[in-house]
Amino acid sequence: MIPQPSDQIGHRLRRGSRGGRPPGFDAVDYRNRNVIERRFGHLKQWRGLATRYDKLAIVYRAAAVLNAVIAWIRNLSDML
Repeated sequence: MIPQPSDQIGHRLRRGSRGGRPPGFDAVDYRNRNVIERRFGHLKQWRGLATRYDKLAIVYRAAAVLNAVIAWIRNLSDML
């Protein structure tokens, strides 16, 4: 965790309950959020998924599932 500058600490104390975001965070939740955001980044690399080029929802879902299967297989092969 990055330490807070002393002036930010003073500003938060002065504002009271309206002090803004809490200074601490949950590292496990942040790590899980990062995994999800990276996965969406990989999904957006597929042009059809990023632009919703498919007209039918079932085709779009099939592409998303295919992308997930390919990522899962790559993950499995990296483990070997």
